[in-house]
Amino acid sequence: MPIHLSVNLNKVALLRNSRGATNPGPRRAGITCLDAGAAGLTLHWRSDSRHARVEDVRDLRALCAERGAELNLEGDDRPELVDLADELAVTQFTLVPVKPGEVTSDHGWDLPRQHGVIAPIVARLKARGIRTAIFVDAVREMMPAAAATGVDRVEIYTEPYAASWGTPRFIAELDRVKRTARAAVAVGLGVNCGHDLNLRNTPLLAREVPEISEASIGHALLADALYIGLAEAVARYVRACRGEAVDAPVTQ
Repeated sequence: MPIHLSVNLNKVALLRNSRGATNPGPRRAGITCLDAGAAGLTLHWRSDSRHARVEDVRDLRALCAERGAELNLEGDDRPELVDLADELAVTQFTLVPVKPGEVTSDHGWDLPRQHGVIAPIVARLKARGIRTAIFVDAVREMMPAAAATGVDRVEIYTEPYAASWGTPRFIAELDRVKRTARAAVAVGLGVNCGHDLNLRNTPLLAREVPEISEASIGHALLADALYIGLAEAVARYVRACRGEAVDAPVTQ
């Protein structure tokens, strides 16, 4: 099965916010992404609303419901975010640890130490019929502890894999992702992935790690869209998620 592409639209919201108006709009961008073949959309609503805002989450939830697509809402354990996920019955809620001052997510949960943070949120949202996921580093030994939280899926943090592209570390980083995905499936978990995936490194991941069900891709896809257009960028990433080699803008 191909990896399902979920397009993260945070950078569209960030660009909009830079001018304090309404253009570009995440909803309009979401329509383009779904029309071009994306399986779903992702938003990470942070406490400072520096990109996605609560109204964006509501708009994209409604859009995805209209289109029969999935909305993946990401974020930390703060009550207002969990309450919003519960209220809107998002398709998937991905719980991501956040540290003060970070520019973007750069680490997974520390399990089993943080079990008590994760398990109650997972139980609440699963009771609502929401698929749950947690952001994890590519550490296969942690997968039994991840499963013990009751979560449905893990999202493997792929920045180390992406950063190692073209370096001597690459084979080892790819192997870490492979082993973690297999370990997750062995304990009954589904597997998502995300962070720094692009048109060069996604096809190999799709071919080498068939356990992956979904990839959340935002920054690189939207950067590519500046050169080739949003619809074309999404179409190429859909093909990349099938394991096909695709042309990438020269900036990559």
